[in-house]
Amino acid sequence: MSRLYLDWNATAPLRAEAKAAMAAAMEVVGNPSSVHAEGRAAKAVLEKARQQVAAALGAEGADVVFTSGATEAAALACAGRGLICAAVEHEAVTAWCDPVLPVEPAGAVGVGIPGRMALQLANSETGIVQTLPEGLAVSDLTQGFGKLPVAFNWLGCGIGLVSAHKLGGPSGVGALVLRQGIDVHAQIRGGGQESGRRAGTENLIGIAGFGAAAEAAARDLALGVWEEVAQVRNILESALSAGANNTISVGKGVARLPNTLCIIAPGWKGETQVMAMDLAGFAVSAGSACSSGKVRASKVLRAMGFDEAAAGQAIRLSLGPGVTEQDVLRFAEVWTKAYAKARARAA
Repeated sequence: MSRLYLDWNATAPLRAEAKAAMAAAMEVVGNPSSVHAEGRAAKAVLEKARQQVAAALGAEGADVVFTSGATEAAALACAGRGLICAAVEHEAVTAWCDPVLPVEPAGAVGVGIPGRMALQLANSETGIVQTLPEGLAVSDLTQGFGKLPVAFNWLGCGIGLVSAHKLGGPSGVGALVLRQGIDVHAQIRGGGQESGRRAGTENLIGIAGFGAAAEAAARDLALGVWEEVAQVRNILESALSAGANNTISVGKGVARLPNTLCIIAPGWKGETQVMAMDLAGFAVSAGSACSSGKVRASKVLRAMGFDEAAAGQAIRLSLGPGVTEQDVLRFAEVWTKAYAKARARAA
């Protein structure tokens, strides 16, 4: 049997549209900052992608600043601003903010002072979607972009963070989205690219792929592709619960990303589950993929009130278009049998 990739929240497979746009950009000779014809051609590729990202995000009129990824965008947005957040935020945000906001057992974050807050739209581990308050300072839109209807201009937040590889673009490209009238202090200084907010010659090939992926993602969203993914996710959730009725499905019953399922299997470490499933031909994860390959108890689940043991027994399954009902039922059968063996050994 071929391998089944169930780790889309870590990195989505590269879209054909992105690959084609990147191949075309490779043929463009010129620096976007140069004024000659070749430079203007490169600049046109850059600005087309900027418009594609803005349109897909519902951010027409906002400033889109290309970065090396959402992590750099988070640093640019949050550094030195004295923001507060919750412990369920991605490490790229908590590194710059004080994680003091309370988290309810269902995953909702208590609202403090919106103008001083950083709050994610959707959690990468649990898929739980937050209600963003008006006047929010910063929102990490990375996981929701391309999977949920998002209109930045209507969200009421000042700064948004997005990443290309979460929606089928290349790795190493992201963007900071700024509402008009809001600015940031450059962390990388030099030639004044990106309106002086992020110096350095732009990654034209990656940016072209980002723009094409964002446009394709917006089209899929409009066509209801992610509603179909949600149906498959729900089938998987039901199959796992039926096969092992002591499992805990985190976030069930609240708003979640359409593709995400976080399962706690009491008595079976998440790290062991990941290894067992990998050997069986399935790619799954335990928590965020941005921890240098480390597997540890989820700080997100700990913040939601789960104890250390339960937080260390969770895995994340994240699907995408093309993953079928047959695929997830095959996974559920293999996982259920493996869990039964693990419980028998522990008895």
